[in-house]
Amino acid sequence: MRRCSDVVISTDRIIVPGVRPIKSISPVEYAVQRRAGDPARLIDVREPWEFEVARIDWAQLMPLGEIYEWAASLDRGGSYVLMCHHGIRSALACQVLHALGFDDVTNLEGGIDAWACFVDPTVRRY
Repeated sequence: MRRCSDVVISTDRIIVPGVRPIKSISPVEYAVQRRAGDPARLIDVREPWEFEVARIDWAQLMPLGEIYEWAASLDRGGSYVLMCHHGIRSALACQVLHALGFDDVTNLEGGIDAWACFVDPTVRRY
């Protein structure tokens, strides 16, 4: 089992020419915004087996591998926070959604692992 002190949340941005940088939010910032009534929809892009191991109750599972199917069902004007295990796949999903015309997508830094460390220790780490 890894310790929470091993979790690193980077605020560095990867900038790819021709691709706009993604927005990101820390788990603590997101928890505060949610408590304040932020309507952003939480989308979990992990695989179903991962979702069974650990989840945030109000997150909706939409696996990254099916992004082109489920993106068509979303409102391009909606507000979304995307998460995965550590924040890498969800950052990629944010880039794809940006390319598909979504403006308000945000990556949850550190994913569910950071959420478990910094917000809700009852969420299982794996």
